[in-house]
Amino acid sequence: MSEVAAPVVRRPVVASTRAELAEALSTVRARGGRVGLVPTMGALHEGHASLIRTARVAAGHDDAVVVSVFVNPMQFAPGEDLDRYPRTFDADLEVCAREGADVVFAPSVEEVYPGGMPQVTLEPGPLARLLEGTTRPTHFRGVLTVVAKLFGLVGPDRAYLGEKDYQQLVLIRRMVSDLCMPVDVVGVPTVREDDGLALSSRNRYLVDQERHAALALSRALMAGVEAAAEPVRGGRTRAEHVLGAARAVLRDAHGVDLDYLELTDPDLGPAPDRGAARLLVAARVGATRLIDNVAVTLGDPDPDPDPDTGTGTGGH
Repeated sequence: MSEVAAPVVRRPVVASTRAELAEALSTVRARGGRVGLVPTMGALHEGHASLIRTARVAAGHDDAVVVSVFVNPMQFAPGEDLDRYPRTFDADLEVCAREGADVVFAPSVEEVYPGGMPQVTLEPGPLARLLEGTTRPTHFRGVLTVVAKLFGLVGPDRAYLGEKDYQQLVLIRRMVSDLCMPVDVVGVPTVREDDGLALSSRNRYLVDQERHAALALSRALMAGVEAAAEPVRGGRTRAEHVLGAARAVLRDAHGVDLDYLELTDPDLGPAPDRGAARLLVAARVGATRLIDNVAVTLGDPDPDPDPDTGTGTGGH
């Protein structure tokens, strides 16, 4: 019986300069191909792999998938973890090769920001002052500025971003819309461990006890999802019921220092009375700051029908 040959894994082209990136994409452009971009800061895990895989499935024969690997100093405030942010480039290349990336763009800080930090940056607007912006007021200016630069350098037709960084996804979509950038921004669902923990490059900072404590974040979100489908009594709104269920989980969690727990509409506006919403949480577990979120569908905010009459309970 003949042995089955292992699939051939093609190594992506590694470009570290703008010129090398342009050269790597020149044949794609010449044949009229499209480019999909997966922007990352490296330390790739299965969540990133799902982004690359999604881009690869969507790519045609003449298209290319580009993965950028760049730890952007502009989005880290003083005292944050820029210096210790994990850098695992050789392992990242293996992930990119396995998932079918064509080009890995891995520039230096000097290549992205020649002459130092830019004098012209993107003002992210009021949405950036919510949630993450309450404790990281300069973060999204750095994020949007570097993403705009990557869009300019790579010229993607599509960009693939994870829903785990949901506020970032919303802001990048808003930037593309407001500034008329010809990029289709594709959100890819969060990838989780079997126990529910959302995959993050920062998870590797957690020791065993902290990792166990961190599970409270996903448990709180799931409690909110379940509460959205439950009867609401006592004069509370559906949103208050959802937040109360999630807060109850976090209240009993040890080793979790909550930054925020918020319910919004899908565009980060006020939560609706019913329909699509987003439940978002951020907390510190030990020295590590983690974020997570989940889609929530809010049902009818009115109390359950009267079980005897099948109609609403009416006035009292």
